[in-house]
Amino acid sequence: MVLTLKTPYRDGTTHIVMSPLEFMQRLAALVPRPRLHLIRFHGVLAPHAKLTPDAPLNANNASKGHFDAPQPSAPSRLSWAQLLKRVFEIDIQQCPHCGGSLRIIAAIVDPSVIAKMLIHLGLPARAPPRAAARAFDRFQLA
Repeated sequence: MVLTLKTPYRDGTTHIVMSPLEFMQRLAALVPRPRLHLIRFHGVLAPHAKLTPDAPLNANNASKGHFDAPQPSAPSRLSWAQLLKRVFEIDIQQCPHCGGSLRIIAAIVDPSVIAKMLIHLGLPARAPPRAAARAFDRFQLA
């Protein structure tokens, strides 16, 4: 097997000749061992660096005032009401009749209570039965 180098070596070598087994050995040496971290930190960010306590990205220094980062004012996670509005365009925080604001007072998760409420509203308390899987002919798909 002949490999052409992208740029020649200092001694003028432009090609490397090796057997397929030798090539596989060189490739296998590049594969990391299982369960090994693939990101390595060097210098001040290394785990046992002597200057780590003085590093500007250290969380302890941020609390001491060494690193003045703006504190986030809003929580990073959205509430499930905001997610419903974003994904399904359902605004459950606004009244559909008057347009006033609503607030969530409870989330009911007990199935027996949910069934009683649905029956009271005249809605089916059980999900519709699932239909059986349809059979298909594999040769018609091709």
